[in-house]
Amino acid sequence: MSFYLECKKVKRTGFMPAFLCGGFLAAIVPVLNMAVRSENYLGLQAAPVQILMDANWQMMTMLNILLIVAGACLMYHTEYAENAIQRMCTLPMKESNLFFSKVTFMALMCVMILAIEAASIAFCSYHWFEPSPEVWTEIIKNFGYALLLMLPTALGSLFLASACKNMWVSLGVGVVCVFTATMLPTKNFILSLFPFALPFQIFAGTAEHTAHSFLIAAIAEILIIGIAEVLFLKVRRSFE
Repeated sequence: MSFYLECKKVKRTGFMPAFLCGGFLAAIVPVLNMAVRSENYLGLQAAPVQILMDANWQMMTMLNILLIVAGACLMYHTEYAENAIQRMCTLPMKESNLFFSKVTFMALMCVMILAIEAASIAFCSYHWFEPSPEVWTEIIKNFGYALLLMLPTALGSLFLASACKNMWVSLGVGVVCVFTATMLPTKNFILSLFPFALPFQIFAGTAEHTAHSFLIAAIAEILIIGIAEVLFLKVRRSFE
């Protein structure tokens, strides 16, 4: 029921159009890059998906994370506006259910934008390269990996948005986290575990044990942030 209500609430905002436009904007990046600078990539000795991801994923990820941060702030702004969240807390439901329903909706939106971007990578692979029959398997693996590494960012952004009643505070903190992540070296495993830095990792060309380590770290961060949100809500409720 709470997820259904979440879907109805976001219809009143620009959340879904913003995610669609953001997904298409990120999807245009590899197409434009190949249209303008295809000679820089056609001679490289690697799988087409790996070449395209190496060349474009950093910019695409930056757009995705900024979209997630802004979307999380918008989702909670509708709750804090005119004390709507306080009235909701009087209903027979846990406030944590509200958070996890938003996480579920955000995860579905991430699936949507990644599907659009995967279609763009597939188009570039077939238009400019001669892909192997396994190209779709590679694309599914890369974007499934990207989705899992993006979830800690989504939970972290929603955690910040739920903690700050002023949307501009959570948005500012989120943007700072994003740009901090861009300055961290992607080859450093420890620094790359920062939730806003994880999505910059690419599955293609990554050693299998390293990819497994990032997947385990992402799952651990999802659990930690989820537990932290539940504890935070309980502490905040006791002081209200």
